[in-house]
Amino acid sequence: MATDVRATRSLVVVLGDQLDIRSAAFDGFDPSQDAVWMAEVSEESEHVWSHKARIALFLAAMRHFRDVLLADGKTVHYRQLGQHRATTLADALAEDLERLSPSRVVLVRPGDWRVLRALEEATRSAGLQLEERADRHFLCGPADFARWAEGRRELRLEHFYRWMRRRTGLLMDRDAPVGGAWNFDRENRSGFGRRGPGVVPSPRRFHPDDTTRAVLREVQSRFLEHPGSLEHFDWPVTRAQALAALEDFVEHRLPRFGRYQDAMWHGEPWLYHSRLSAALNLKLLSPLEACRAVEKACREGRAPVAAAEGFVRQVLGWREFVRGLYWRFMPGYAERNELGAGQPLPAFFWTGETDMACLADALRQTLALGYAHHIQRLMVTGLFALLLGVRPREVHEWYLAIYVDAVEWVELPNTVGMSQYADGGVMASKPYVATGKYIDRMSNLCGACRYDPARSTGADACPFTTLYWDFLDRHEERFREHPRMGLQVRNLRRLDESTRRAVRELAKELRGQLSARLPRRP
Repeated sequence: MATDVRATRSLVVVLGDQLDIRSAAFDGFDPSQDAVWMAEVSEESEHVWSHKARIALFLAAMRHFRDVLLADGKTVHYRQLGQHRATTLADALAEDLERLSPSRVVLVRPGDWRVLRALEEATRSAGLQLEERADRHFLCGPADFARWAEGRRELRLEHFYRWMRRRTGLLMDRDAPVGGAWNFDRENRSGFGRRGPGVVPSPRRFHPDDTTRAVLREVQSRFLEHPGSLEHFDWPVTRAQALAALEDFVEHRLPRFGRYQDAMWHGEPWLYHSRLSAALNLKLLSPLEACRAVEKACREGRAPVAAAEGFVRQVLGWREFVRGLYWRFMPGYAERNELGAGQPLPAFFWTGETDMACLADALRQTLALGYAHHIQRLMVTGLFALLLGVRPREVHEWYLAIYVDAVEWVELPNTVGMSQYADGGVMASKPYVATGKYIDRMSNLCGACRYDPARSTGADACPFTTLYWDFLDRHEERFREHPRMGLQVRNLRRLDESTRRAVRELAKELRGQLSARLPRRP
């Protein structure tokens, strides 16, 4: 959609995860001379085999944002799927640069290295200047992160997080952290026990309007063979909806979020989690306003400090930290595989068809909703892939494809560094490995499973437990003197040789079974 093709001074490129009317892209925008450019292209849904809900979320949010810009009096050149032939952002931009002949192109740094390089090349080929602007949605830019990281032997979240707390003043009483401690993680690891979570306040739902319903029909038709369902689509796709979702979380779920943020329960996908990551990553919501809303609730006594700190650590700490790592180490970071993992991703990751109860629950939920909370990602799907030895690139591409909130700058470091330890410790101080007993302790998922989380060998051995001991066996030399893995390696040595041999054989059998069932995709 375009209102006209008059001479353009600045063509302002707005990507699908840059839907912020306060973006630096609009600094100095003159409606009489400048125009906005947005494009829907199939490559952004197909370079990984994207979940239908992920595709729909981006398209619905983009079209709503386009309408906001038009209502604000801006000229918008909008390419909609099915109404043009270009399949990539670079090709679509190249065509419009030739047609519109702007004097320059303005772009806020994208969330993907791939996209930045493609748009740089398209602009360069057109003989035009590209003005790349910092993304001030974030509270720590790549240059600031580089200054913080300079001279440090290790880059660790806790050090960065404290620096960011001081820098922003969030949850600070002058020079001291609110509550007397920087980190309340030990208070935020509770399970629900046998009684379960009880009645959990359901997050606010956003029923699709006419624009979103049109997107859902189009995605279902155009991307029919893609994984996932659109049946339960109710994500916030506008700024107003994102603010309402934040208010709903703070009021109804924040008070118990911290204590139970690592807990899982069958059939309860949301529990006390915020469900705000998609709105944050689309830039419908800013991290600072989310953190300030949580801080305000804490200072007013509406939420305990452990809950508020747990949320702020994820947003101010972890989210900013992984973006810093992404831009510091790309593009090579995407190919890291320090543990030499070579197993293909099991087919059941795309179908949910497995007899392991925890994986079936997390995967079926993911396929239905395009969502799983962080402990399901790290300690169920991610843990299994790590223990099995799946190629990190395949794990990364699955996470990028399957979750509605996935943008590469945040998903790639979380997968390669945190979940798979494929960077050898650049991000995390240890691989997060555990037996099936961890899942049993934090959920009710093992009770109805055919596998015993306490068994590592035999017909009813839990694959997580078998693969855990096999992981330590395979990497014993690497982690023998590791300061945070030494105890686990010493526990391995307590197994007699016959048990270790049985573990190796069963792990080999599991890998053989799963490698024979490769996913089928177009």
